[in-house]
Amino acid sequence: MITFDRRPEDYRHWKLAVDGRLATLTLDVDEDAGLAPGYKLKLNSYDLGVDIELHDALQRIRFEHPQAACVVLASGKDRMFCAGANIYMLGASSHQWKVNFCKFTNETRNGMEDSSRHDGLKFIAALNGTTAGGGYELALACDEIVMVDDRSTVVSLPEAPLLGVLPGTGGLSRVVDKRGVRRDLADVFCTSADGVRAPRAQAWGLVDEIASPNAFSGLVRERAEALTTQSRRPAAGEGISLRPLNRQMEADGWRYDHVEVRIDRASEVATLTVHAPNGPQPSDVTAIHAAGDAWWPLRMARELDDAILMLRTNEAALGLIALRTKGEAAGVLAAGDALVRLGDDWLVRETAGLLRRTLARLDVTSRSLYAVIDPGSCFAGVLMEIALAADRSYMLEALDSPEIAPKLLLDATNFGLLPMVNGRSRLATRFNDDEAVLESLRGLAGQALDAAEASENGLVTFTPDELDWDDEIRLAFEERTSLSPDALTGLEANLRFPGAETLETKVFARLSAWQNWVFYRPNATGERGALKLFGTGAKPLFDRERV
Repeated sequence: MITFDRRPEDYRHWKLAVDGRLATLTLDVDEDAGLAPGYKLKLNSYDLGVDIELHDALQRIRFEHPQAACVVLASGKDRMFCAGANIYMLGASSHQWKVNFCKFTNETRNGMEDSSRHDGLKFIAALNGTTAGGGYELALACDEIVMVDDRSTVVSLPEAPLLGVLPGTGGLSRVVDKRGVRRDLADVFCTSADGVRAPRAQAWGLVDEIASPNAFSGLVRERAEALTTQSRRPAAGEGISLRPLNRQMEADGWRYDHVEVRIDRASEVATLTVHAPNGPQPSDVTAIHAAGDAWWPLRMARELDDAILMLRTNEAALGLIALRTKGEAAGVLAAGDALVRLGDDWLVRETAGLLRRTLARLDVTSRSLYAVIDPGSCFAGVLMEIALAADRSYMLEALDSPEIAPKLLLDATNFGLLPMVNGRSRLATRFNDDEAVLESLRGLAGQALDAAEASENGLVTFTPDELDWDDEIRLAFEERTSLSPDALTGLEANLRFPGAETLETKVFARLSAWQNWVFYRPNATGERGALKLFGTGAKPLFDRERV
């Protein structure tokens, strides 16, 4: 079983150092410490284990080192920044593993851009040597790229000429959308196995600054210090410790303090339940900082994030995630009020950021998501976002027992604090930015809505009564899991993000389409495919038909 929790003292591939306003993450991959046997991580190439460490290190910078305003991504290898994803690992991996690996990698990079955009944590890539494929994609996620001009170092996205398979994942979109490289120059760049040296890379817009080897480290520090002036993170902030999650593994799932997962493999359904906090919630900055990583929104977000990743990676055959909540709304609404009212505080802001990124991870998970709103549910405020992320929602209309009828509650957190990767709230996305509808819903904030009211306002899909409830839920689950998982992946990826695209939605749309097509094609994974033959000296045999 793959887990996603790490500790800095156990890192095998990254080194984290913080010096005042600057944090440095140094990639120094242990080639013998791959996550699975059968390959060596040569040339600072990476696998999922390397990316898990990076994800953990970024979380620790966000929460344990709030004074750090800029992160320098550097290499511990001489004349080698990063050769990208390890090709031997990809060649030996299942289709599902390849796709989820690339998705997690992109989510981590999107998270870097999210932190820069919302929280002022800036990033600079210090390319001290060869930077290829996923290594350059990592650099593209940074705010600035500085490259050494030693007449031999190149940047490249060489997948197409070297492998003939997936021509980058997020890299192509970032080259033209984020960096604004002319598409004809991008075409040349992405089909060049030799890559581009520093002067041309700067001229084409592939990097921001170049420097000779003697001036390189000074330029990196100068640009990093300049980026710190753009940060809103506190120069004298005292961080909190991110303690290990209390994950208890059981035969049919696992549980944390506020989240639990139950798995029914026979029916291909996982039930993910998020519990509301117990007791009063901190209402001021001092109390929130005193609570530290035990503050409910922070602890719950970390647990939910871990649960989503565990389900994705370890339970590939599950087709449906039933989303449930339990508890009292008062604590959830109090926590939401603090997230909105105290948003100028760094810890509150970073907690909102973690919630935003975690819910975005749920949005792009290739499982059907059904919200089940029954007695004891607590879809209120922040937890209402979980129901709004669902493909469908079922809410019990308790006509004969109104005392147990579940209620929905909106609050200020539902109107923009936690946008999707399309940059819009889930309510705005749901109602296609109809401002009249959104204004009406703002007027309902704080009101407990029963099934009839929730349905009237478009907040739920179906409202079965007590007589039909059990059969409706059972049939809904059975019908969904009987459908083709490939068709559902395409259906959900298209329906969840209506309207204008962003860089992030483009990246994930291409992941859904390209990888589920390219990685299955014999040109990539057939017996004479490029991934199978890489490193053998044999030439791949391509099916030349364009489709």
